[in-house]
Amino acid sequence: MSEFCYTTVPGKLNTLLGKIREVGVPKKVTVQWLKTLGFTSSNDKTLIGVLRQIDLVDSSNVPTARWIEYRGADHKTVLGEAIVHGYAELYAVYPDAHQRPQTDLDHVFSTHSTGGKQVIGKTISTFKALAELADFSKVGYPYPAATQVTPPAASAPVPTPAPPSPAPPATDPRAGSLGPDLHIDIQVHISPEASPEQIEKVFESMARHLYGAKKSGK
Repeated sequence: MSEFCYTTVPGKLNTLLGKIREVGVPKKVTVQWLKTLGFTSSNDKTLIGVLRQIDLVDSSNVPTARWIEYRGADHKTVLGEAIVHGYAELYAVYPDAHQRPQTDLDHVFSTHSTGGKQVIGKTISTFKALAELADFSKVGYPYPAATQVTPPAASAPVPTPAPPSPAPPATDPRAGSLGPDLHIDIQVHISPEASPEQIEKVFESMARHLYGAKKSGK
């Protein structure tokens, strides 16, 4: 179970974040660095954990790329993205966590902390102080904003399949063609010198090959 960082001086977050946009980027955020900016109270060191919570510094308290982005003109949106990222478990339960009442936040933070009511109260105060300084209108949430139940669409009528086209009637191969009649002219040239027997053999051959007729015996 991961616990959320908090500060005992949430009212100073606005001043600290303003300083981050004004001064140079430090090599590392330390208690001494905070003192150079005027945060000299012993409780001010708890601010460093919050910067780590929202990914402005890494686990070694070295400024991240998000720190550089936060120094730009669109710093409020960058902070909104940093909050959603840093409080991912919270936004997994309430995608609009920055708009939720104290009681809803108390339930979630209580399940991620071993501390008592005072710790939970400081954790919520830290989150709310950050949220007031951020712009969430352009933040693309990694979780769905709401679960919408869409009524099922009316079933479309199932089209009645068209009856199959009747198969063409089988044709008898012995029947005549359904297409146009075919007419063939055959011309036979016989030499005038051919004998009657030769002429007869010519026509017998034609009959055998063209009509399948058998040679008749005499």
